[in-house]
Amino acid sequence: MNDQLKAILEVLIFISQEPLTRERMKEVLGEVPDEELEAALNSLLSDYASGGRGIQVVQSGGGYLFTTKPEHDQWVRRLLQIEKKTKLSSAALETLSIIAYHQPITQAEISAIRGVDSTYCLKSLLQKKLIKIVGRKKAPGNPLVYRTSERFLQYFGLNSLDDLPKEEEIAKILEEEKQAIS
Repeated sequence: MNDQLKAILEVLIFISQEPLTRERMKEVLGEVPDEELEAALNSLLSDYASGGRGIQVVQSGGGYLFTTKPEHDQWVRRLLQIEKKTKLSSAALETLSIIAYHQPITQAEISAIRGVDSTYCLKSLLQKKLIKIVGRKKAPGNPLVYRTSERFLQYFGLNSLDDLPKEEEIAKILEEEKQAIS
């Protein structure tokens, strides 16, 4: 295994402003064989997963990035004087989950599913950059169409939308909770 390649990957992930994808790694590295890239990347991930390091490499948003380990959060926030991440309201979470599972979707469709006006939630989610406007639907009034953003994936620690739980998984979890309460 090439230690030099592992060091280069480490530096590329470190300086990348967004999750570094394998495709981008290949573009930057040129003609490095896929097997060699995989071996170096797996070795780097293994190094950071083991031992008492304060940072980790995580797969999120379709690529890799460095993050601090959650157990060190209070000290990082104290140093940077960061307030705790604002929690999303239940209405915002409901709206966001509708968008995630039904995208692309319009405000009218979201409001119809929720049964209430979703204007405020959409504005809030847009401000937090968890959703984005991706165009207009060819329908009367040409309404805006919404999708989740890359920030959504990062915020929830997802690599892609395929990582969202499936309907069957959700139903199973809800049934288990129902049985536990009984």
